[in-house]
Amino acid sequence: MPLRVPEPLIPVFLRVTRANRAFVSEAGAHQRIRERALRPEPYGPPTRLEGVRVDRRLPNPLGWPVYDVVPVDGAPNRAGRTSVVVYVHGGGWVNEIRLQHWQLTARVARESGQRVVVPIYPLVPFGTAREVSDGVVELVRAELDAGNEVRLAGDSAGGQIALSVALKLRDQGIVLPSTTLLSPALDLSWKNPRIDAVQPSDPWLGRPGGRVLAEAWRGADPIEDPVVSPLFGDMSGLGPLTVLTGTRDVLNPDAQLLREKVRAAGGQMAWHEAEGQLHVYALLPTETGEQGMRTIVESLQPADGMLGATI
Repeated sequence: MPLRVPEPLIPVFLRVTRANRAFVSEAGAHQRIRERALRPEPYGPPTRLEGVRVDRRLPNPLGWPVYDVVPVDGAPNRAGRTSVVVYVHGGGWVNEIRLQHWQLTARVARESGQRVVVPIYPLVPFGTAREVSDGVVELVRAELDAGNEVRLAGDSAGGQIALSVALKLRDQGIVLPSTTLLSPALDLSWKNPRIDAVQPSDPWLGRPGGRVLAEAWRGADPIEDPVVSPLFGDMSGLGPLTVLTGTRDVLNPDAQLLREKVRAAGGQMAWHEAEGQLHVYALLPTETGEQGMRTIVESLQPADGMLGATI
């Protein structure tokens, strides 16, 4: 049985380990950027992931590392055709992929019978929103050109990238069968006034450092360009979305605005709002995290249908 941690201990752990250091102050964010420029983090997969094989694409025209997480049992896709998932990891645009992300991609591969494509995209201070969005679009289009059906997912900063990619693909006439966002960053201006009400209960993220990281990530684009802040995009004709968000996450107010925009545009969304839960709660080793993980896996199944309340 996987280790489960009592949920009240998670905020304590985050504060003790200073996991929020890059977000609670502008100085903390600048320091994190300097640290990552000097000492980039390792990104390779763990030695062992249950039930999957991990391959690295060589050569890779993007110039970034790209991995394929492949189920080893060769289970057929439920839809009777080749289907893949492109997963974009989070980390505040400055932190590398973590063990929890690898474990999630392995679980999606095992339980859905799909190959999961994992791009290791350039981070701040080396990467920008447009460069990375364009690169992920290229990955998706390559899979489509190979005759594969593609589903898209991302958490936190990866959710920002994933939604910007879905919008760009829609503008190119490509509508994906599903896009799943866990605690996505949606408006990098951090102007939503409802953030102030949530901030005291969020032990992880914060506006001061978030704005510094967003400013570095936007590159030459305006902060309200949908490639940077996808909440400002047109949500019509986007295809089905699944959104998971916790109420103790400062990104939750923008997720609610996304829900309203999708509804107004006549779109389809499976909405999962977890009361009292933190940022990226589905990646945390708790009972509620396990429920969120199951929701993510279900949302990415090749079979038709999604869990949750459709709006």
